[in-house]
Amino acid sequence: MGSERRIRVGAVPVGGGAPVAVQSMTCTRTGDAEATLAQVRELVTAGCEIVRVSLPTAEEAPAFARLVREAPARAGAGEDRPRVPIIADIHYDWRLALAAVEAGAAGVRINPGTMAEHHVREIVRAAADARVPAAPGEPDAPVAIRIGVNAGSLPRDLRGRAATDAPGALVEAALRWAERFEEWDFTDYKLSVKSSSVPDTIAAYRLLAQKTCAPLHVGVTEAGTVRSGTVKSAVGIGALLADGIGDTLRASLTGDPVEEVRVAWQILAALGLRRRGPDVISCPTCGRTEVDIVRLAEDVERRLGTDPALAGRVITVAVMGCRVNGPEEARHADFGIAAGTGEGVLFDHGERVETLPEGQLVDALLALIRARA
Repeated sequence: MGSERRIRVGAVPVGGGAPVAVQSMTCTRTGDAEATLAQVRELVTAGCEIVRVSLPTAEEAPAFARLVREAPARAGAGEDRPRVPIIADIHYDWRLALAAVEAGAAGVRINPGTMAEHHVREIVRAAADARVPAAPGEPDAPVAIRIGVNAGSLPRDLRGRAATDAPGALVEAALRWAERFEEWDFTDYKLSVKSSSVPDTIAAYRLLAQKTCAPLHVGVTEAGTVRSGTVKSAVGIGALLADGIGDTLRASLTGDPVEEVRVAWQILAALGLRRRGPDVISCPTCGRTEVDIVRLAEDVERRLGTDPALAGRVITVAVMGCRVNGPEEARHADFGIAAGTGEGVLFDHGERVETLPEGQLVDALLALIRARA
């Protein structure tokens, strides 16, 4: 799965067979360190493994340095957990990338097309010379760099081509910079060629994966609101991951970035790549439904996701609303409800537990999971 070459973004391995890592980005003003730290904590709690933070001005550099110093530990067991890697998002001003490296950022995301080549060279030199703490027992790593390319920053000679072959233009631009990095003896980079067009995104990454062994960050950029953006991200990212393409991902949504993390994990779980937390299986609404299945399923999903004792458990929970498919589906899940007219049967790993009135089913299901999972 993923690219052949492995790099490290702080303590997170990327590429070379490592699990696909979930990214998101803060939307607070970086200069407000308290608000941004609070959002980073929320993202980490939701399962974010790499956090990107915008660094638009030099005035916000001290706050960014504080974020790096005080970033929370990554989710998981153990007291020696490393801090979540903080990546600086840089555009235009190469000096801000140097400030981020000096502040201890685990990585920087740059769009080299917005900078002079000799300034990009300075960023690469600083990243190569720096060292970022890795996981316990592993050597420190250089600052990783993501080479991000999009249609708005293509080299002049590729802009015309983008109108008829956007994927090819994006890939060529990315590979030109990758070649420069290799010439400068820097291989701790990953590439992205995201587009707001799902077909162009899929085509670009498929082409890029044939031409490089570097890790790839995948996503559909400017995907839209939580509803429409989730669909675009699931289709675009899902198609690539199903092909074995992608080492980190972000579901770019117009909304709370915590939703990006949830969607990213749902995409990974749907493909059987990684699981985090409960997976709720529920039947579609139809004329056979004998209970308020919409309310039941939404209530179960909401409470599983917000209960700290349950949110991290990797379990499958079925919520079924009729007598046709319900019992068998519920038996095949770890826990389940198979409801009939005004009542339902509670299942625990295939075994019937008890029959309860509809109004008691959700509370009983949650209590059973807490006791048994």
